[in-house]
Amino acid sequence: MPIPIQGLLFSLLAFMLSMTIYPATRRFALHHGILDNPDARKLQRVPVPVLGGAVVFVSYYFCVMTFLALHGEPHMFAPLLSMAVMTGIGIWDDLRGLPAAFRFVVEMVVVWVMMGLGGDYINDFHGLWGLGELSKWISAPLSILAGVGIINAINLIDGVDGYCSGFGILGCLLFSIPMAAVGAWVPACTLWMLAAALLPFWLHNVFGKRSKMFLGDGGSLLLGTGFVAMVFFVLSHKSPCIPLAEEKGMGLIPFTLAVMAIPVFDTVRVMTMRMIRGRSPFDPDKTHLHHLFIEMGFSHVGTSLTIHAMNFGIVLAWWLSWMLGASVDLQLYIVVALGLLVTFAFYKFIKIHQERQSRYYAWMCQLGKRSHRFMLGAWVAVRNIVDKPNQRLLRLQASIRRLFKK
Repeated sequence: MPIPIQGLLFSLLAFMLSMTIYPATRRFALHHGILDNPDARKLQRVPVPVLGGAVVFVSYYFCVMTFLALHGEPHMFAPLLSMAVMTGIGIWDDLRGLPAAFRFVVEMVVVWVMMGLGGDYINDFHGLWGLGELSKWISAPLSILAGVGIINAINLIDGVDGYCSGFGILGCLLFSIPMAAVGAWVPACTLWMLAAALLPFWLHNVFGKRSKMFLGDGGSLLLGTGFVAMVFFVLSHKSPCIPLAEEKGMGLIPFTLAVMAIPVFDTVRVMTMRMIRGRSPFDPDKTHLHHLFIEMGFSHVGTSLTIHAMNFGIVLAWWLSWMLGASVDLQLYIVVALGLLVTFAFYKFIKIHQERQSRYYAWMCQLGKRSHRFMLGAWVAVRNIVDKPNQRLLRLQASIRRLFKK
């Protein structure tokens, strides 16, 4: 059986496992009080179970480890080990709470171990600014800085229903495209499995009303570490995507930055403004881009979909620049300019109009109100299916349980 077909089948299994484990895990979290309680900086109004990372971990790991055992890819076990460690740290943080400094140190160690065991990290610029392979004295600290930054960027977007899981699905699919284009089907298939394991959370958090459960730090740190592994894999000097760079002029660094654009640039903006104001960059507040849309009256769904569309627009702009023959340097400058535009400039622009209560701000608020219309009609029908699984889904879950018993 071709590897892509196997990958699709394992992805379907990851989705079914995640969907099956989800209700029991949610009941366990409710029974034991593992909840994300509302406070001044959080957007939910009621306590929500927060053990979703465990569901993604179990369903994804069962499928990906079986798949990799069949295809003998030992170099991929280093990032998977790192993802497991960060999932455990995240769940511990969800249960007990951990100091930000401790988590920061653990993230640095995990990224360093991933680099050492796997051998993939940012050690090649692939023609950007005329640079190729980098020395370890430059690439090692650069990779640790980038890795920790990506993990925290993904962790900080877990604040709106469907945002983190939706970005995870979109990012996994986008990263799998160049891998599939060069025939690197095994890593591409593992990304499909992660996207499939996340899909039930997106469905429940976007459509559900009585069945919501957050990914929590366990899920966001798992996903963030997974994105670090993807970036390192693409930018390594032994990356399978090198033919795209050398033969077709694809900017690998611009591509990875475009996929990660809004989480990365928004995190840089937020942390920079905190430090300018004399605060710790890790102090929580409500100054992220998704908070801005909520302030304008957008629904959680409207906020998530709008930001995903903005991020996809940056990826599309990068792709067009590449297709039109732009140099690697120009591809990067386009991505950076658009990333700054939709985070720094857009945020400041809206805040100025908010202070003036301008017509433009009023129009944006009206647009935000319209985003709540998603909750009508067919949306309600899907919500009923998600909140109360139908008999077909229950039979599917029973079949999976019998499979495991055998």
